[in-house]
Amino acid sequence: MRFLWPDLLWLQLLVPLLVALYLYALARRKKAAIRYASLSLAKVAIGPGQRLRRHIPPLLFLLAMSAALLACARPTATVTLPSDSLTVVLAVDVSRSMQAADIAPNRLVAAQMAAKRFISELPSNVRLGIVSFAGTAAVVQTPTDNRQDMVEAIDRFQLQRATATGSGLILALSMLFPDDGIDLESVIFETPSIRAGRRAVPLDQAGAAEAARKKQKTLQPVLPGSYTSGTIILLSDGRRTTGPDPLDAARMAAERGVRVYTVGFGTQQGAPIGDEGWSFFARLDEPTLRTVAQMTGGEYFLASSEADLSSVYRNLNAKFSMERKETELSALLSAAAVVLLTLACVLSMLWFQRSR
Repeated sequence: MRFLWPDLLWLQLLVPLLVALYLYALARRKKAAIRYASLSLAKVAIGPGQRLRRHIPPLLFLLAMSAALLACARPTATVTLPSDSLTVVLAVDVSRSMQAADIAPNRLVAAQMAAKRFISELPSNVRLGIVSFAGTAAVVQTPTDNRQDMVEAIDRFQLQRATATGSGLILALSMLFPDDGIDLESVIFETPSIRAGRRAVPLDQAGAAEAARKKQKTLQPVLPGSYTSGTIILLSDGRRTTGPDPLDAARMAAERGVRVYTVGFGTQQGAPIGDEGWSFFARLDEPTLRTVAQMTGGEYFLASSEADLSSVYRNLNAKFSMERKETELSALLSAAAVVLLTLACVLSMLWFQRSR
């Protein structure tokens, strides 16, 4: 627990002062009781139960004052509550390695089947956007709550060459922050002409990229994982072969507080791929995926089958329906103070009302 106005915690010193005043009042009352000819007669008249319960209303009053004074300091705590509206971007690797058959019938089909099951179990508060990436990244579906559009987007996946993991992550990030000037071109191209050995960039694209870079420089970084309105799920089965470094993209996400949950899809031993006269060996890049998740406050999952992937998605859906957030407790403490004070007054009137 922390306090937004910690200086007001000094008000708690009033609590022991109230206790001291109450004890002083009791002492004076005892002195007044000496006037009775026989104290034993007064004790018998009061009775042990009466002596005990006479302290209950003052105790309730003391607790009410303590809660009210604590509320003045505006305490906050991290609690688990139902999530507000959330945008999730699913970034899926569609490189040629996704045709590996170590996960039946192959990785791509298994990933599509698990993604459709994930969509069917999405909490009602979640909007889903979908990005695919291979040699470059593309928006397959802008964020929507239409489940049919999501499923149709999953069916549109097509295998392509190369793996630009960083591009997929950056495009997913731009979907969450459309007004932040996050531009894939500005990340890939540092100058109006590409660094040695690459093609030239048109001047209008270069100008747009430069404007985007300037806008990004004004960004004030926040605590990683603190953004509660959106998150990214990044699924990949191989190593980056082109495009921006995924760790640079993860740094951009961390600066905006976006959690990235990464999923390594495939068997750990990998699988041989052969097509159109070429062949290679597809294997997971777990260290990079783990680092991306760690940098952004997310979590890494390994899925070696469709069932594993479905379980991962089910776990994530549970996270999306409930979230841990920092909540101010002042209203709760104030309500508790009112209840205690009311109870103290009611008991006092019921127990100690004197006939006139």
